[in-house]
Amino acid sequence: MNQYDIVAIGDIVTDAFIKLKDANVHCKLDKTACELCVKFGDKVPYEYVEVVKAVGNSANAAVATARLGLRSALIATVGDDLNGKECLEELQKNAVATEYMSINKEYPTNYHYVLWYDVERTILVKHAPFPYALPKNMAEPKWIYLSSMGEKSVDYHEEIAQYVLSHPNVKLAFQPGTFQMKLGYEKLKDIYARTNIFFCNVEEAQRILGIETRDLPTLMTKLHELGPQNIIITDSIDGAYAYDGTNAWFMPVYPHTPFERTGAGDAFASTITACLAMGLSLDQALTWAPINAMSVVQYVGAQKGLLTKEKIEEYLSKAPENYKPTIIA
Repeated sequence: MNQYDIVAIGDIVTDAFIKLKDANVHCKLDKTACELCVKFGDKVPYEYVEVVKAVGNSANAAVATARLGLRSALIATVGDDLNGKECLEELQKNAVATEYMSINKEYPTNYHYVLWYDVERTILVKHAPFPYALPKNMAEPKWIYLSSMGEKSVDYHEEIAQYVLSHPNVKLAFQPGTFQMKLGYEKLKDIYARTNIFFCNVEEAQRILGIETRDLPTLMTKLHELGPQNIIITDSIDGAYAYDGTNAWFMPVYPHTPFERTGAGDAFASTITACLAMGLSLDQALTWAPINAMSVVQYVGAQKGLLTKEKIEEYLSKAPENYKPTIIA
């Protein structure tokens, strides 16, 4: 088995983007808790469908880090079907190693429907109950990037926790998905305790902690108390925040106009992880990540806009003067 800079762990899916043309968005006065609304009991027109293969939080991270020049692999399962075959081919096309991938004959490859309206999306998800297990004799990677999996993965998380606990040289990046947040801290406390860098957005931080405050220093401090060494919280177009237990930073977005926002968070988190794997400091990584996220939201899907190291450095050279991390209290 080969040794990789980053091994991503999490479900792989195909996304079918359905571009809606007749819908509305209802939000609270503060523009939170927004809901997508379409006519009930009627025919709803759409503009077109675009299918994107081999995506999902961890697959996106594997592609992002490979495009930045790192050796990356994905641990996931596909069905024994055309969709699964095409997902494997797409990974290989993007220089992501597939030696840890599994093919399951019982269930079909995950397929999600993305309701795309304006620049935002609502995703209809279903994770096949694939059996989960780490590859036998896996060469110790430098980093593991752990993200979204289905409801049958509780025991798998315990296996991953034991692996990172028994391999202290392996660093762990954790970007919890919906089910991992639903599991709660107690069932994943060993994962949290071994996490080197933790990623979520503001709303996810509130959900994980069970609190309503949007005060970023409070959210970062409380997440840090759960065990992760470094905390990153994104706040959509309002920028991102980082905390290493001593210093806290705010990082603005790279100026842009989005086309479709799927994958921005994955691009941000995986770019931070890749930078750390390359030996950059956290505050340096914070200047790279918004650029990759900015590029991703210019395209449909989470991977088409992912950049190389050279392109990120080019954008950095053209960045506005105020595009830099600032220390916050």
